[in-house]
Amino acid sequence: MTLAFSSSAATVAVASATVTSSARVPTLRGFVSFRLTAKKLPLRSHGGGGVRATSELVQDKEPVVAASIPFSDAEDTTPSELNHSRTFLDARTEQDLIAGIRKEKEAGTLPPNVASGMEELYWNYKTAVLSSGASGADETVLSNMSLAFDRMLLGVEHPYTFNPYHKAIREPFDYFHFVHTYIRPLIDFKNSYVGNASIFSELEDKIRQGHNIVLISNHQSEADPAVISLLLEEQCPYIGENIKCVAGDRVITDPLCKPFSMGRNLICVYSKNHMNDDPELVDMKRKANTRSLKEMATLLRSGSQLIWIAPSGGRDRPNPSTGEWFPAPFDPSSVDNMRRLVEHSGTPGHIYPMSLLCYDIMPPPPKVEKEIGERRLVGFHGTGLSVAPEISFSDVTADCNNPNEAKEAYSQALYKSVNEQYKTLNFAIKHRRGIEASTSTVSLSQPWNESLSV
Repeated sequence: MTLAFSSSAATVAVASATVTSSARVPTLRGFVSFRLTAKKLPLRSHGGGGVRATSELVQDKEPVVAASIPFSDAEDTTPSELNHSRTFLDARTEQDLIAGIRKEKEAGTLPPNVASGMEELYWNYKTAVLSSGASGADETVLSNMSLAFDRMLLGVEHPYTFNPYHKAIREPFDYFHFVHTYIRPLIDFKNSYVGNASIFSELEDKIRQGHNIVLISNHQSEADPAVISLLLEEQCPYIGENIKCVAGDRVITDPLCKPFSMGRNLICVYSKNHMNDDPELVDMKRKANTRSLKEMATLLRSGSQLIWIAPSGGRDRPNPSTGEWFPAPFDPSSVDNMRRLVEHSGTPGHIYPMSLLCYDIMPPPPKVEKEIGERRLVGFHGTGLSVAPEISFSDVTADCNNPNEAKEAYSQALYKSVNEQYKTLNFAIKHRRGIEASTSTVSLSQPWNESLSV
């Protein structure tokens, strides 16, 4: 292997370094083959101390450090596969996986809190997948968790920094495919539904025509983007691959979550729910959000963008008294900022209300937590996704007397639609009404079954 350094270009050329599935990185039981070919990567300085120092930093300072690192303006680089531990890729049994976690912890590679989180995640994921009753569930658990742990370990060995606008990493390792393969066994497709599938086809046509589309939605779990993609996979795969998610900093800093975020197109922001967690970081977070908004404005000016945003600022939570789940109220200012970005882009734009029901897949903590590293509960359940017709700002606000009143009215109109769609999905999934739960405004279907019957 020859490494050629070019100080003028600040790059590292990795020559004669081709790793194929038949050489150092074999396909994991037919799951993913990744190929590392000679390419130029921006040169980064990670400071001294190596992996052990990084592990100690994550362990001892995780909540503060994770929140204090602004989004990088450098070019995205994928984590290096070279000299990466094969502990989890070589695992062939459940015992190998659990022993591997403990081995890497004892070696100082995995911080204790990350190691314990990984072990808990394994048992929760196994219970969920086995409860599906699917054939080969044991093999699915071992295959998916081996690769998930491998990516988590790589993320600790070579921490990845997200840019304000992050493009899904598809090579040399396909993180997009990895996420789908991991989440798919958790979805009970027999009890899952899409509302108004024809509107999804309509908005895809608009995107291909150069229009911008914004989906204003509730947010239920870290699995939301994958659920959207998987429920539309048969009918509108273009949407799943091209949707850009406005993502909070927690999903790009938590070691157990980062590998899944790397497979999505993200516009990274600091959530309003965590803006004031550390008063000393408020100014930095606001500046980072300003950079992200500029990135979004640039994208919208180019046209053909599909952006998903949850203007509640975080995930839905159950009512503490009844335990019932419902979409969290929208922040009118967030909705209005998004609307103005769309209107000022110079490109035709449309805003659609969308509703998601999938909290049982990966339910969030009952309350918003400040610290990074929440428990990962996992379940096998039905999920739902619905979209309603575009809502026009001018139509909704025609009778409003001032800008603030108009802002509130438009936000409420979108929220009302999301809430109504959610109720329909809830009747279909939680009350087991199925397709019969359809209403005059929400027509439920299962596109994956329709494609099989053609």
